[in-house]
Amino acid sequence: MPPQATDAPKSGHALVLEDMCAGYQQIPVVRDVKLEVRPGEVVAMLGPNGAGKTTTLETIAGLNRPISGHVKLSGEDVGGVPAHELARRGLALVPEGRALFPGLTVREHLRLAGGRSGPREGELLEMLPELEKCLHRKAGLLSGGEQQMLAIGRALVTRPRLLLVDEMSLGLAPVIVERLLPILRRVADEFGTSVLFVEQHVALALEISDRAYVLSHGRIALEGAAAQLRERRELLAASYLGEAAAA
Repeated sequence: MPPQATDAPKSGHALVLEDMCAGYQQIPVVRDVKLEVRPGEVVAMLGPNGAGKTTTLETIAGLNRPISGHVKLSGEDVGGVPAHELARRGLALVPEGRALFPGLTVREHLRLAGGRSGPREGELLEMLPELEKCLHRKAGLLSGGEQQMLAIGRALVTRPRLLLVDEMSLGLAPVIVERLLPILRRVADEFGTSVLFVEQHVALALEISDRAYVLSHGRIALEGAAAQLRERRELLAASYLGEAAAA
């Protein structure tokens, strides 16, 4: 069984989106998105393919400039701030394609990304034990699950305040997903990192999350506590079709 979401209240906000519209070449993909993540909280972003989930993450991470609205990190409006500057402020993104360097080893990836304030190698390997046997192996020779662990580990060595993860389970067998997704709960509980992640495995995502949002057709169709959404499967299914308001 994966670690359960905690019920402890979190104060303040690590991330707030206020009426954010975002897209490409000034053509909106997502509209009027309102979303928040509190310190140490795990929040899932769910929804069908093409709903705008990746666009939302990329805009938060500074890879896209919002068309309108606000992106706030710890209360500061950072809409349009470039990705490298947001990384210095404590934001880390694990992208859908993992963005690893095939010719570098696992240890080289971790050392390249690491900073003085990040977790020690031993601490990181305790959380991601399968990387230990791969430290001297090149990323291009790793399995899909090992590559995903490396992508997460590389983000964690920066000790981020906010971790964004796009489709951790992409291309992985369900048994691997069941081992990987609970790591996000541990990241929040043990490091105090706020986590916002996109995921297609809805049931498991809701098991490890505090709260969730469902995007449909570029808008928030449903939001709520993960425990409540697990009990309202019909409403959750309707939200994927953009029918939550009528459900």
